Parts: sequence; C-alpha cells; structure tokens
Amino acid sequence: KEHNQLLVSFIKIIHTQRRYIEKNCHEMYRTTFCRAIFSAWFTLCITHNQNTVEAFLPTCPSQATPHNCHSSTFGHRTKFSTSIAASDTLSSPKPTPVENVVVLEDADAVGDKVRSIVIEAAERAIAERGYFALAIPGGSILKMLVGGEDLERWTSKTTIAYVNHKCVDMEDGSLATHAKARKLFLDNWQGATTIVMDGTDDGLAEAASYEAKLRALPEEILPRCADTGLPVFDLALIGVGDDGHVGSLYPGRDEVLAGPEKWVLPVDMKSPPSITLSLPVMSGARQVVIAACGVSDKYPQGKSEGMKRAVVADGETIVTFPAVGLRDVATWIMDEAAASKLGEQYLSK
Repeated sequence: KEHNQLLVSFIKIIHTQRRYIEKNCHEMYRTTFCRAIFSAWFTLCITHNQNTVEAFLPTCPSQATPHNCHSSTFGHRTKFSTSIAASDTLSSPKPTPVENVVVLEDADAVGDKVRSIVIEAAERAIAERGYFALAIPGGSILKMLVGGEDLERWTSKTTIAYVNHKCVDMEDGSLATHAKARKLFLDNWQGATTIVMDGTDDGLAEAASYEAKLRALPEEILPRCADTGLPVFDLALIGVGDDGHVGSLYPGRDEVLAGPEKWVLPVDMKSPPSITLSLPVMSGARQVVIAACGVSDKYPQGKSEGMKRAVVADGETIVTFPAVGLRDVATWIMDEAAASKLGEQYLSK
C-alpha cells in the first residue's frame, strides 16, 4: 500500500513537470528530465520493491541501466559506467577507487606506463581471439605511443580507431590527428589498420560515415556487447581537458547525454567541427585508460584541478564535467603534479 501511494504521488509530479518542460525547454533539458525520472523511479523501486525494478528495467533506455555487458565474442564481462546511469542532475558518482589511480613521478614515467599497457592489452587480445582493437585520442597521448620493441608481433593484428578527430583533410599536419599519429608512430606500426575519416568539413556526414565504417568491421576484429550491440574496444586511451571534456564531449552539450544507439557523434562547437565516440562507447571498452601529465601552452598549470574534479570532487555530473562518466571504469594514470590535489589516500599508496 505504501509503495502504491508513493508511485501515485510520483506520477502526479512527473505529469505536472513534463507538460512544462515539453512546452518550454530545449531538447537537452527534456532529455535530462527523462533521465532524472528514471533515476528517481529506480531509487523508489529499489527501496520499496525489488520486483518492480526487475519488471521495469527492460523497458528503459539501456544507457540508463547500470549493468555488466557480456561480449559474445570472447566471453569476458565489460562493466558499463554506473556514473552514466546515475542521474546527471540529482547525484554525483562516487570518487574513483584508490586502486584505479596510478600516480607516477613524471611525464616520462606516465608515457612508459601507457605504452606498456598498450602492449599488454594487445598481447592479451591477440592471444584470446587473434586481433586487437584500440581507440586513441589526439593530444599528448600520441607522443606516449612512440617507441617500443618487436612491434610487428602485434601491430599487424591491430585495428585503430580515433576517439575523436577534427573534420579536416587527413593529411593536414597541423589539424589532423591522423597526420600527427602517422608522423609520430603509425608509420612504424607495420601492418596496423587505421579507420580514417573521409577528410571533409561536414560533421554530420563524417560522423555517419565513421560509424558505418566501425559497424562494418566483423566481430572478431571489433567485438560487440551482446546486451547493447555497442562496440567493445580492447583498449580505449582517452585524454581529458581541464574543463572535463573527454574526446569531443564538452560540458553542457547535448552530446554528453547520447545513448547507445549512436556510436559516433558530430560536434559542431568549433570550426572545424569534429566527431567523437559517445560516452557509452568510451566506457564500454574492455579497458579504459586516462592519462594526464605535464604542463603545456594549453595547460600552463598542469591538470591538477581538472583531475581533482574528474576523480574525487563531489557535485560533478556528466553534464558539468563529462570525465566523471568514466570515474568507475577507467584507470587514471597521472604524474605527481596532476595528482597533487587528489588527497593523501591517492598519493600515499
């Protein structure tokens, strides 16, 4: 009886608020409102009636449901981020577990660690199914992939996709991540296959084309999640900005709320536009690694404040700081400067 009374009250509130929001608010806020409804319903049901949750979940958008995803290709289970499932307006995800944060002395040590993770992930994937699917960003992480020995033993079985990329000519040495990656390391990765863009400035067309290229890959090369159909990269390397953007998912924009039906999104925020993997695709990788270190012209003070907000700060959501959507699935690798504001529990391991 108490449960039914709560549901009736809840439905009345939804009805009143929904009419106002549908009439007056931008699509982004309508989407956020729907997610808030799900979160409140989920909390209500799990508190009062577990069976209601089990009956209700199959009808909900899958990106709103915390779950483990089983890949039909190689039998492991991939944990999708509960940070994404948490309401982006009502709650903030828990701080990153201490064991998921790796603090190293300097940028060189971070680069060495990232490079070793790539090699280990490649060898594991190839041993299990014969192929390795890797997603890479632009920025400083590209430099971490330079070097290594006996590359041929795994690069020839590697398929590379970009986490995000500007909509420019692929040979543009100043703007194209692909051109920079080729110059730094890709040309030395003998036999590797790279999924490239078409090289136009049309964000919508480029996103659709890139997603089609990913979907065309057979499952033995790019596995799929049996529950959602999302691609499961063996390893996704992701950079994060001081404003919390990951890939080209920026705070306050509709793209951060995209569900699993879209793998690749156009982002028409700057000129030229760009494309980006969606947050469900990023978080759905078998292994997610975020690296942050050093200072640059773009980040003269380093990324300590950004890392604090991404890893431990309360009150952040995927709307205000998209990187928190990866809190509970990523391994965060950073130098001491970037980790300086995280708290003693992360620095004294």
